[in-house]
Amino acid sequence: MMKTVIITGGNSGLGYACAREIARNDNWHIILACRNSTKANRAVLRLKEETKSDRIKALNLDLADFSSIRSFATKWSDCDLPPLGALICNAGVQFVRRQTYTQNGMETTFAVNHLGHFLLVNLLLSELIPPAKIIVVSSDTHDSNKTTGMPQPYFRNPDLMAYPQEDPALKNKNVGELGRIAYTTSKLCNVLFAYELNRRLQQAKKSDIKVNVFNPGLMPGSGLAQDYTPMAKFVWHNILPILSRFIPNVNTIETAGEALAKLLLDPNLDEVSGKYFSGFKQIDSSQESYDRSLAQRLWNGSIELTSLTPEETMLNAQIGR
Repeated sequence: MMKTVIITGGNSGLGYACAREIARNDNWHIILACRNSTKANRAVLRLKEETKSDRIKALNLDLADFSSIRSFATKWSDCDLPPLGALICNAGVQFVRRQTYTQNGMETTFAVNHLGHFLLVNLLLSELIPPAKIIVVSSDTHDSNKTTGMPQPYFRNPDLMAYPQEDPALKNKNVGELGRIAYTTSKLCNVLFAYELNRRLQQAKKSDIKVNVFNPGLMPGSGLAQDYTPMAKFVWHNILPILSRFIPNVNTIETAGEALAKLLLDPNLDEVSGKYFSGFKQIDSSQESYDRSLAQRLWNGSIELTSLTPEETMLNAQIGR
């Protein structure tokens, strides 16, 4: 039976490489859910040419705009496509030279990397036709015990993660450090969200929807450096890709895309859920990511921040358990 997979941020980088791998499988129709429609449509044309597949389509989605996410969910339900079988929450941003906020006044990194995907998944849960899979892309920067060159995550009340300008603990941080903290914290939130989603699906007797987390490793050349300085961008796009063959935990975009696609396509992983994969290997995530109290605080706070109603998700009844 053919099904559809939605990939957020699928027009470039990891999402594009993953889509290319999946497009070679005849059982999947692919939706690239992207903010920039022009780039997304170009990516669709490239993918069709590279894979000789016509089962690829783009739909507009701005994860920084909750109204856009709700509109996307409505458009999806009106699409004449194979049933929804998977969601790959891949899109992500990082800002290190400027602080940016959404139309709602929320810090953009937290809003896009976590809240946007939280809302999207909840809105589409009822559309998923089991057996189904949800894959959330995180990063090893979520783990404060690993040496990544990034500051450790700073988890606190979700309101303060959405509105960090109100957090007195951050008032003396420079813009670059604030941006990196926002990024690593959002990546911890990705793991907490995925694990809590898995638990709530099991409580709701929806265990035929599997949820896992993916860490692609450091991927030089990806779009994550869009807000870097010109020199840093040059190194990121031209020097580090060459060195990636010799540095541990550094992957090419193509290799990471293959590993991400494997989580969807490999039948040996069809019964695996609530796990963390670094590349092709299943490993433990950070100790903090297994803290259920943090996950519940994040879930309940995300409900409030996104104004998610009981009518919009099958899991609202599970809040607080």
